[in-house]
Amino acid sequence: MQRDPLSRRAMLRRTGLLLGTAGVLAGLRSVSRAATPTPATESRTPPLSKEAMAALDTALGGKKGSYVENEGVYTTPLPRNDLQVTIKGEPVPIAFGFGGWVSLKRTLDGQGAILMSDTVLLEEEVNPLISAVQNRDLQVTAIHNHFFYENPRIFYMHLHGMGDAVELAGKYGSAIQATKLHPSNQPSSTASSSARTAKETFDLAALDKTVGLTGKVNGPIYKYVLGRQDLRVIAMGAEVTSAIGLNTWAAFAGESDAAHIAGDVAMLESEVNAVIHALRKHNLEVVAVHQHMLEEQPRIIFLHYYGRGPALTLAEGFRAALDQLGGKGTQAGG
Repeated sequence: MQRDPLSRRAMLRRTGLLLGTAGVLAGLRSVSRAATPTPATESRTPPLSKEAMAALDTALGGKKGSYVENEGVYTTPLPRNDLQVTIKGEPVPIAFGFGGWVSLKRTLDGQGAILMSDTVLLEEEVNPLISAVQNRDLQVTAIHNHFFYENPRIFYMHLHGMGDAVELAGKYGSAIQATKLHPSNQPSSTASSSARTAKETFDLAALDKTVGLTGKVNGPIYKYVLGRQDLRVIAMGAEVTSAIGLNTWAAFAGESDAAHIAGDVAMLESEVNAVIHALRKHNLEVVAVHQHMLEEQPRIIFLHYYGRGPALTLAEGFRAALDQLGGKGTQAGG
């Protein structure tokens, strides 16, 4: 017998997270970097079942994801390899920031699960997907840009769902089945086997020294991903961690002396303008400030930025932004 899907209110009650007074809500929203929340690495999230992971694989046409055990998150990347994107007329790799994802994770009480996804869409694809996900009781939580100057114009839609993990996987797969998001409707990666990798293009040791962290090579892209281990963020009765979207990142593309940088910064409300000031002081462009989630506590704001110039100069700007965060740029998973 299938278990009835849990309502949002019932799940929040079970985890003790339904706040009864406006005063408590205001207090949570005033959390600043001076606070000392429970680190995300101490998550009590129950492990996701193999059945749930297999269900997502099936829903996505057999494409397999990866499981981050210490966070209990199973994620499948959804790159838009069908697109050829330029920024200011210059081609950039899809891995520079034009790949979406979908993740599953159990709630803290183990009674249900949440699904989160970031989808990469052309303008004409946005509203058909809204209808498809809402017809399946999934939620649209944000629609926005991540870039300026890109061609074709790209929008990002964040999706949430809560209930039984296997059912969520099926709903999501059905919602994107007829779209270019579905892996079965995607070509293989367009990266040329003769193309130089980031290891050949950039001085990775110098970048790591400037940023104070270690990045990862993904073909022509060099990328840093940082969690917020100084915060414990709860949404839909689950702990939101780095592997399910609570992260700051920077991607480098191009040449060492003429690089592109793009990324996202996850901030408390009190950190927003300090980060903006640091980026602008280093001539990085702020292209969007917005939310990705709904009803999370504490409230998280995301900022997207872009820059062009020598890679080490761009890295200095990224490091300056990290220095404005309460965690001071702690490596994801560290």
